[in-house]
Amino acid sequence: MIAKLTGMLDETGPDWAIIDVNGVGYLVQCSAKTLTHLGVRGDKVVVHTEMQVSETDQRLIGFASAGERAWFRLLTAVQGVGSKVALAILSALSVEELQRACAGGDAAMVARANGVGPKLASRIVNELKDKAGGLAGMTGGLGVAAEADVALPAGSANADAISALQNLGFKPAVAASAVAFAIKDLGEDARLNDLVRVALKRATG
Repeated sequence: MIAKLTGMLDETGPDWAIIDVNGVGYLVQCSAKTLTHLGVRGDKVVVHTEMQVSETDQRLIGFASAGERAWFRLLTAVQGVGSKVALAILSALSVEELQRACAGGDAAMVARANGVGPKLASRIVNELKDKAGGLAGMTGGLGVAAEADVALPAGSANADAISALQNLGFKPAVAASAVAFAIKDLGEDARLNDLVRVALKRATG
């Protein structure tokens, strides 16, 4: 699984960017704020990513920080919020604004995003209110620590294990907690397959 890209910004569009990594161009869907953060063509960039695979489509979502990616995962765990809506919210609100809106129950702020009505906005803040506190103040350099209270470097086997569990249908908080347990059990240098095996057992048990 692809968790991070380091390369050159080759091209951008309204909601996407192409990152050239050693001659291979990766198309990533991005929020407006991430696109602004990436800079101009030719700049060296680091993009945290989330891969989504369905029966009819596969796409790579890109984020300026792992903190934004953590919020994307939380948002898409809410019923009715797909990747398009989540990116619209992250385009309209900074990570700090989104955290404050959810922690304070401010549905009107979330409803500022395109395609988000009052009913969906209320569901988002209600479901994420308790989780928002755990992400407070953790933005630019956030790995998956906010989800599991464990310092996991983005792009590591630990981060990939969390992504693997999410792809199997587990919510971000459950996946992160299970992987944190697996790390404590197996150690920081555990292989991805072992982490997923132990974490999966923990999540289903």
